[in-house]
Amino acid sequence: MLRIALIFCCFYLCAGLTGNSQELNARVELISNQLPNENKRVFDLLQKIIEDYLNNRSWTGESMQPEERINCSFVINVTSWDGSKEFKADAQVFSSRPVFNTNYNSPILAYRDKNFDFAYTEGEQLDFSDNQNLSSLSALLGYYAHVIIGMDKDTFRQYGGTGAFAVARNIVNYSQGSSQEGWRSMESMGNRYWLINNLTDRRYAPYRDFAFEYHFKGLDTFSEDLTKGRREVVKMIPKLKEVSRGNPGNIFSEVLFAAKSNEFIGVFNGLPANERVKVFNELVDLDPANTSKYEALR
Repeated sequence: MLRIALIFCCFYLCAGLTGNSQELNARVELISNQLPNENKRVFDLLQKIIEDYLNNRSWTGESMQPEERINCSFVINVTSWDGSKEFKADAQVFSSRPVFNTNYNSPILAYRDKNFDFAYTEGEQLDFSDNQNLSSLSALLGYYAHVIIGMDKDTFRQYGGTGAFAVARNIVNYSQGSSQEGWRSMESMGNRYWLINNLTDRRYAPYRDFAFEYHFKGLDTFSEDLTKGRREVVKMIPKLKEVSRGNPGNIFSEVLFAAKSNEFIGVFNGLPANERVKVFNELVDLDPANTSKYEALR
């Protein structure tokens, strides 16, 4: 484990000396086929603008090597457009991170935003501020950029994402007065407000502890000793029980298992039969919605 830690420290130190500063490697897909009179040029241009905005900006000011950039994707489904600047949409936001010494990428975030509405006028310059709302689209994209970066950092260093989450929280705070939905607590129990609330509320800290231990102390050790690494990961599952499903506004259970349910099956399938059954029971208790998936562990 010490060797792995030293490798990562050296890797990031070298990156800090010679790296670029863009953190995201985002792929954007803008879907508009529900619109009766789709203007393909407008949506092709908007897709490129969003992708360039995410990928060509330094969100934290930290140096990054190209291979360190965080793989993520935004699938934005536009359901309504007034022909001018008002867009109504929903979005699927995904991110992943590489597992040390493998070619596998572990999913980190899989989240559906049902209210990805924004205003944008063709030719408008997107810019970002962490303390004032310059535009609804820049606020949305800045929010998710910092959530993605924060969740990624949490898997490499315990509570490493705290700074990025603080910026996302600021975006939520200054967006309270906007006309777009998704920023306020009373609108929905599963919106952007509650996502960052769960990521910054101490009651949900066990989720962040799990993120670090599962990835850095678990998955990243598989290439050295798969059996030992898998058993270490098993020990981490009970940590998820520390957060009661009865906590008001708890959406992170759903977000976590949306990203991890398939991976859990692959990780735990190599356990002896009796241990697989135990893990099956724990996962079903934590995530009953995916019981049919977990049957593979039995």
